Amino acid sequence: MVLSQKELKEFLDEKYYQYNNVDFIETDPIQIPHSFTLKEDIEISAFLSATIAWGNRKMIIRNAKKMMSLIDNSPFDFILNSTIKDINAIDNFVHRTFNVVDFQFFIKSLKNIYKNHDGLENVFSNNFTDVKSAIAKFRKVFFEIQYPERTGRHVSNVEKNSAAKRINMFLMWMVRNDNRGVHFGLWNKIKSADLFLPLDVHTGNVSRKLGLLTRKQSDWKAVDEITANLRKFDEKDPVKYDFALFGLGVFEKF
Repeated sequence: MVLSQKELKEFLDEKYYQYNNVDFIETDPIQIPHSFTLKEDIEISAFLSATIAWGNRKMIIRNAKKMMSLIDNSPFDFILNSTIKDINAIDNFVHRTFNVVDFQFFIKSLKNIYKNHDGLENVFSNNFTDVKSAIAKFRKVFFEIQYPERTGRHVSNVEKNSAAKRINMFLMWMVRNDNRGVHFGLWNKIKSADLFLPLDVHTGNVSRKLGLLTRKQSDWKAVDEITANLRKFDEKDPVKYDFALFGLGVFEKF
């Protein structure tokens, strides 16, 4: 599909408005944090849901709901007040390669983050310079307590050129606020302009067809390239076009 820059912007803007509305929530894992009102419940449930956001979307939503039920549908209270016995009592969870061992560690690490680092927002936002550095710092904090070797692969390592799709998606959920009822805008120390596209198979394929992405590998270099191109259309909010690219791929089989 060959379009001029002006035509491409108009096309993507149209698709952004088409898909960026509350109807989008019904088929997306973002519905999980939308079931909470407390800031900490929203960000914890969002982080856990984003962590397992790969594969069949119905399965992602079903398993994210199961995650919430296993922590009593009170994420922040469970993270703060659960004992080792409570955490070890969680003995039945699996989503693809993410299993109960990983889930138990995630709870322990989040407990460390909220008790000793003033929460998820602070870890990402404190002394913020750019998103890539913030993700790298977050990973170091997340694994500063003893962890199972197998769990290391479930938090992306941008220092090894990972695309970090799920963390970028989580940050998009927390930071963006365009008053259209989908994203939360809970964090204000990071700007929408700083965000990077959550690059997955759908957004990658559509971006390549539209000439927005030339790199074949879906890694951080590709994330950097596609986000830089989207900034030409909206430098203050480039990742708003995730709705357009994702919608075109998932709903229109573009």
